[in-house]
Amino acid sequence: MSSMITTTAWVRRGVAAQFPTKYEIDEKEMDRISKLARMQLEDAQEDLSAAKAEEEDTAMDEDQNDDAMEDDSKDEAPKESSDVKTTEDDDVLKEFDLDHYDSDEVDEDGEKITMFGNVQSLAYHQPNEEDPYLVIPEDEEDEDREELQIMPTDNLLLAGKVEDEVAHLEVYVYEDHADNLYVHHDIMLPGIPLCLEWLDMPVGKNTEGRTQGNFVAVGTMEPDIEIWDLDVVDSMYPNAILGQGGQDEDRKKSKKKKPKANDEYHIDSILALAANRQHRNLLASASADRTVKLWDLNTTSCAKSYSHHTDKVCSLDWHPKESTILLSGSYDRTVVAADMRAPDAKARWGVDSDVENVRWDPHDPNFFYVTTDGGQVYRYDVRNVPATPAESKPVWTLQAHDSSVSSFDINRTIPGFLVTGSTDKEVKLWNVENDKPSMVVSRKLDVGKVFSTGFAPDAEVSFRLAVAGSKGNVQIWDASTNGAVRRAFVSRLPDFEGEVKERMIGVNQDDDEESEDEGVEPGAEGAAGGPDGWESMDED
Repeated sequence: MSSMITTTAWVRRGVAAQFPTKYEIDEKEMDRISKLARMQLEDAQEDLSAAKAEEEDTAMDEDQNDDAMEDDSKDEAPKESSDVKTTEDDDVLKEFDLDHYDSDEVDEDGEKITMFGNVQSLAYHQPNEEDPYLVIPEDEEDEDREELQIMPTDNLLLAGKVEDEVAHLEVYVYEDHADNLYVHHDIMLPGIPLCLEWLDMPVGKNTEGRTQGNFVAVGTMEPDIEIWDLDVVDSMYPNAILGQGGQDEDRKKSKKKKPKANDEYHIDSILALAANRQHRNLLASASADRTVKLWDLNTTSCAKSYSHHTDKVCSLDWHPKESTILLSGSYDRTVVAADMRAPDAKARWGVDSDVENVRWDPHDPNFFYVTTDGGQVYRYDVRNVPATPAESKPVWTLQAHDSSVSSFDINRTIPGFLVTGSTDKEVKLWNVENDKPSMVVSRKLDVGKVFSTGFAPDAEVSFRLAVAGSKGNVQIWDASTNGAVRRAFVSRLPDFEGEVKERMIGVNQDDDEESEDEGVEPGAEGAAGGPDGWESMDED
């Protein structure tokens, strides 16, 4: 596995700082970093001690099983080896002459030679005079400032990436008018990123007095949720940590014994995040530990924990109008709509295979969509609650792909316009108007297995699709330039009349590279169970 992008998220226009600030360490921040570093060092030392103790126990057991003759021979061998090693070490030390390492050498004239050469050749400056080697010229500062500039007409695109076993978050700037996509800065992550959620709520340090923000919550293979300020470049540590990592005492206790599922923090990978747009301080998280947790971003603590499922919970979505209703999907093959104020007030639907994505229909919130590992897309009416999950009756079922529908999104500008992405490497656009789903176009965009697809959030660019997957690259597809899309939605957008050259934007993308349209017969694919979306990320 050399490189792959596992998750993406758009940031709408105008919310990013036009000139992001560079990370600076003050005394307060240094204390915070020192504390976190000390905790990490203690963890490493405890792990090392445990490993040594285990190694000693193993060696002792082996000695007890050996007979006396073997013990004698083993006792003699190490002495000889040790003597040889000591002699070799002495030779190395003599070579570097460490006994006189702090003595200054002298040249032919008897002058001391320092690490800087002849000290008399160094230039000196008066106390009030600026050293040109230490002061950055104003024009260079202006150039650096311009390089970081983000225009109000730009979108940010966030991508969770794994490259050569190193995990990080890439922050792209998308300039639609210039057909340009580039990495603005990146953030190191503690584990493989699995989900991202943009937050307009300031969270954590240095946010006093702020009411708006440009933050991202990141869920990884680790059980903690990290929150980063996107308007700060080169940050070393997150603004806040939701979970056990943010609680010193609980962290120490956890080292003594493996934690069990609880009401305060997750103990396994974070698979989904959902910010409540009406109650901005609320963030929901779903985990492989089978729980859903509700976090108060004002206090960075867990407010509620829910156990609605019997297997990993992989997808979440808040109701667009009923702000306390949360939709959750699980590998237990059920979907639950629950009122977070009353955990017992819930409805449950069943599907034929593991759930991959759940989404409310923003154009008619009486309905929601479910995509599965078996390649299906379901549309349900929330008012039609079955007596048991097995009796669930969808409005319609679509066999969208031969493999897992690993990604899914709904266009918020055009009703009935959907996108599905699959581990079969295809991206498909659908017209489901009047509950008659039909495929508009299918594409392979050279991103490998598709792990993420999403429409841009602003009306002006709502036909732009971000697509990413197992090859580790991002493509921006302007679907409005596709002939089939223009013909399908021209009745709702008169500006779509006429043909244009199709537009695809990527980083280091060859402008002449084109993908081929594939068959557009709806439901032509046969049913076939695909591998789990997260367990099958490796490129074929």
